Amino acid sequence: MAALSPEMLLVLAILAGTVALFVTELVRVDVAAIIVMVVLGLTGLVPTPDLFAGFASNAVISIIAIMILAGALDRTGVMRIVAEMILRVGGVTERRIGALISLGAGGISGFMQNIGAAALFLPITDRVSERTGLSASRLLMPMGFAAILGGTLTLVASGPLILLNDLLAGSAGNLGIEITPYGLFAPTPIGLVLLLTGLAFFATVGQKLIPRGETPRAGTDVRAHLAESYGLAHRVRPVRVPHGSPLIGRDVESVEAEWRGVKLTAMVDEDGLRVAPPREVRIAAEIVLALGGGDAEVGNFIREHDLEPTDPGPLSALGDETRAGLAEVVVRPGSPAVGRKLRELRLRKRLGLNVLAIHRGGEVLTGVLREVELASGDVLVLFSTWDRLAELDADSSFVVVSDHPRSPPRWKKVPFALGFFALSLILVLTTELQLSLALMAGAAGILATGTLTPDEAYRAISWKTVFLLAALIPLGQAVEESGTAAWIAEGVISVAGGLPSWGMQLVIAVLATAFTLIISNVGATVLLVPLAVNVAVGIGADPAQFGLIVAIAVSNAFLLPTHQVNALLMGPGGYRVRDFLKAGGALTFLFLLVLIPAVNLFT
Repeated sequence: MAALSPEMLLVLAILAGTVALFVTELVRVDVAAIIVMVVLGLTGLVPTPDLFAGFASNAVISIIAIMILAGALDRTGVMRIVAEMILRVGGVTERRIGALISLGAGGISGFMQNIGAAALFLPITDRVSERTGLSASRLLMPMGFAAILGGTLTLVASGPLILLNDLLAGSAGNLGIEITPYGLFAPTPIGLVLLLTGLAFFATVGQKLIPRGETPRAGTDVRAHLAESYGLAHRVRPVRVPHGSPLIGRDVESVEAEWRGVKLTAMVDEDGLRVAPPREVRIAAEIVLALGGGDAEVGNFIREHDLEPTDPGPLSALGDETRAGLAEVVVRPGSPAVGRKLRELRLRKRLGLNVLAIHRGGEVLTGVLREVELASGDVLVLFSTWDRLAELDADSSFVVVSDHPRSPPRWKKVPFALGFFALSLILVLTTELQLSLALMAGAAGILATGTLTPDEAYRAISWKTVFLLAALIPLGQAVEESGTAAWIAEGVISVAGGLPSWGMQLVIAVLATAFTLIISNVGATVLLVPLAVNVAVGIGADPAQFGLIVAIAVSNAFLLPTHQVNALLMGPGGYRVRDFLKAGGALTFLFLLVLIPAVNLFT
C-alpha cells in the first residue's frame, strides 16, 4: 500500500475540518461549504478554473430547473390539488399523511432523479402542513429519505445505477471475463424492500428521532383569530337538497332570517358555483349548498330540512384557506358607504361577499345585518374567495386589513405547467440529453409562457442549496483526483481480505456509504465498482452482484446534509446537522442491515 503524499495529507486535513464544521455548526452549512471551497483554491488543490465549475455542474443546474418546474406547479394550483387528494385519503393523522407523501416521493423517484422528486413534493408537503397544522419538519425528512430510497427502484432512477452496466462492461473487458448486464427492473425488489423499510422506520421508532420543529405559519391562524374574536365558527359544510326537503321553493333571505346562526355561503346549481347567492334566489331540488356557521346550528339545520351531506366537488375551494376564508374590512371615514344600509351596497349580489358580523365600538353585531347603517370605522367580518375580496380592496370605500393571499392560483396556466413538466420528464426518460438540459428545456417553457414570472422563478430557487452543493463539488474533486479516495478504498479492502463473501459485501457497502458522504455518489460509484469487481473475482464471488451493491449503497446518504436531497430540505425543514446524524444514523444502520440479505436473495 502506497504511502500518503503531502497533497493527500492536506486533503485529509481539509476533509476532517469540513466534517468538524458541519457537525459543530460554528457557521451555517452553506457558509462552511464556501469556506472549504476557498481553502481548496488557496492551497492549489483545485485549479481556479475548476474551483467554481460546480455552479455550472449538471447536478446544480438540474436542481435550479426542477425548482422552477415545481414552483410553476405550485403557482398554478396543481400542488394544492395533489395536497387535497392526500388529505382526503390521509385525513389529518401525521403517520398516514407522512406515509402517503413519502410513498409518493419514493415511487416517483424510481423514474426520475431523487432531487427532482423531492423538489416536486416540497411544495405539496408545505401545503399539507398549512392545511393540517402539522409541523413541516415532521413530514419533510421522511419524504426526503423516501425519495433517496426510491432512487434504488430501477436502473434509470439514479446516476450510479445508470452507469452500472457501463462500469461492469469496462471491468469485464479489463479482466477478460463476461458479466451479464442488468435489466431495467433488476434492482426493483431490492429497492422496494429498502423503501418499505424506510417507511416502516418512520412509522415506528423513527417518529421519536425527527425534530418537532415549529407549527406552520398557516393561513388558518388569521381565520382562527377572527373566529375566536367575533364568536364565528364558519366551517363550510356541503349538503345536497333532496326531493321532498322543506327548503325547496324558499328564498335565501327567508331561510337566513329564520336560522340566524346559519349562512348559505354558496350553492351549486345549473349555473355553476355561486358564492353568497343573492337573497331572492329560491332553493331548488338536487342543488348543493355550502352551509356556514357553528357546528350545532348547522347540524340542527341539516336534520330539520332532511339535507344530505355530500362530496364538496366545486365547493372544495371554499374549504381551502389558500382560496377563501374570513377577512376584516374597515369602512373608510368619509367614504360613500358611510350612512348607507348594508343591503344598499349589494355586496352579496355584486361581489359574492357574505358579511357575517360588524364590529363597532367594542360591540359585535351579528344576525340579520341588511338594515344596519354603516358608520366610519366599522369593521365588517366577511367570508369570501380571495379573488373577489381583491375586487372589494379596489373600492375606495373600504380597506381590507386582514392578511390574505393577494394572488390567486393561475388556473389557466395549469396546462402549461403540466405540459412542460411532462416534456422534461419525457426528455429525461427517452433521450440521451443531459439531465440538466432536459429539465431546463421545461423551465424555459415555463418562463416563456408566463406560467412563472422571472422574479417568481428566482424566489422559487433555494439559493442556500445551490451554494452548498456547488461549493462542495470541488472537495469531492480534490479527494478523488489527489488519490486520497483510492488510497482509503484500497486500504480498507486489503484489511478486510479474510472475510467471507457476505462480510466483504458489507465492507464494500459501508465504504460506499462513507464515500457518498464526501464525494458525489457518481464519483463513489466510478471509483468503487472496479474495485468491488476485482474483489469479487479474487474471492470467487459474483462480480455483477458486488457492483450492484456499490451502485445501491451510494444511496445510503442520510447522515449529513451533503446529499442533494438533504441539502434541499435542510432550510424548509429547519433542520440542524445533528438532526440528520440522529435520524439518519439509525436509518443508515437499517439500510446496511437490509441491503446485503436483499441483494443475495433477489440476484
